[in-house]
Amino acid sequence: MNTKRLYWWLIPLFGLGALTCTREYIDDLQGVCFERDVLPIFQSNCTQSGCHNSQDRESGYDLSSYNGIMAGGITPGNYKASKIYKVLVTPFGRMPQSPFSRLTDEQITTIAVWIEDGALNEVCPIDTSCNVTGVSFSGSVRPILQLYCNGCHSGSNPEGGINYSTYNGVKANVDNGSLLGSIQHLSAYVAMPKNANKLSPCNINIIKAWIDSGAPNN
Repeated sequence: MNTKRLYWWLIPLFGLGALTCTREYIDDLQGVCFERDVLPIFQSNCTQSGCHNSQDRESGYDLSSYNGIMAGGITPGNYKASKIYKVLVTPFGRMPQSPFSRLTDEQITTIAVWIEDGALNEVCPIDTSCNVTGVSFSGSVRPILQLYCNGCHSGSNPEGGINYSTYNGVKANVDNGSLLGSIQHLSAYVAMPKNANKLSPCNINIIKAWIDSGAPNN
């Protein structure tokens, strides 16, 4: 994959209802893979109940799969011409809508790099290594939850009243068993992530190792 340097043009001319230019720079990303890096962003942030999932199809869009995302407005090789990219960065009518949070800069850049490199549905390289030694909340667990869970479970009105954007919110669901039970798809719990594939064995093992170590705020 080619390394891209992407520049976003986001400053509105309020009187004209148009966009003009200033530079917003994000570091280069390499090795972006749809299934591993891009699909979870859409599934976590765009397929909540009543939104762009395969059942509700808000405004006719299903963003829970590659084909649905492509049909939603992707111009391969040109992220700035892609409708989906535009609604992520526009200051007016942006997606996800309030009360859900705007995607992070890194998430938006990941999508832009994927589009710029052809928006391919590639098979991701399999990482056979899974190091669960020295796992931490901030460095190991939080990034997994941010990618796969926080689109629904964060903000002022998180789904089910479950907020995974803070340590205390996560710890409460560690203590009652629902975090591990839901990602392991145990029968007594609602399988999570919703409208998405089960977390990889490595990600589950990382979260389990952190819980087994006492779920410290480290």
